[in-house]
Amino acid sequence: MRCSTTTALGLSALTVLALTGCSSSTEPVGASAASSAHAHRSGGAPSASAPLSSAELNKRLLNENDLGEGYSRKPEPALRNDDVTVIACPALEKLGSDAATGSGLDFTRKAKESFTYTGSSNSEVSEELYSDSPAKLSKGIGKVFDAMLSCPSYQVTSGSTVVDMGTEKTSAPDLGDEQWSQLLTYSAGGQRSVVKQTAIRTGNILVIVSGSPGLVDAHLDKALAKARTAH
Repeated sequence: MRCSTTTALGLSALTVLALTGCSSSTEPVGASAASSAHAHRSGGAPSASAPLSSAELNKRLLNENDLGEGYSRKPEPALRNDDVTVIACPALEKLGSDAATGSGLDFTRKAKESFTYTGSSNSEVSEELYSDSPAKLSKGIGKVFDAMLSCPSYQVTSGSTVVDMGTEKTSAPDLGDEQWSQLLTYSAGGQRSVVKQTAIRTGNILVIVSGSPGLVDAHLDKALAKARTAH
């Protein structure tokens, strides 16, 4: 099975795997879902400025020119309406179906974009930006990360598709005010894929970069730098 990056990566994934955006195939999974990882707080007072608009956040997303040669924008797929169910993870089940489909975190502003890299058929990277009060961003993400961290292995079903999930805490780079990072393993239909997701909160902006581990590491710094830049 293959999940599309735009719905399974980023914060929508933080809330468990937006499998409603997945389509069945025999390809390896090339996207991320949620996160439960390492959260680290750095020094610095939270910003008290008002949340940025979604239009402003869109200006701060990475684009093909930022990423370099070989990247192309990936269109957002139509969402499916299959029910998403979490199995063997009580903390995630408790969050409910809204969290499982990526609509459970009520951040004021958001923007997202996904890209494929021609260097590999399975290489994808997705960025999502959110803006709200620092306290709300921290609490919202932390709630889901903590739930997923409590379940190193579990299953997620969407329609007739069953995906075995595994999470592994990873070290987050010392950037911004708070950081989270994790590796997530998908196993479905005999295929297996590992995806990395790193989230950085800087003041009232949350930057989430997800996808192939090497691409996440390569583009995280520039994503954070552009997110901080006023236009």
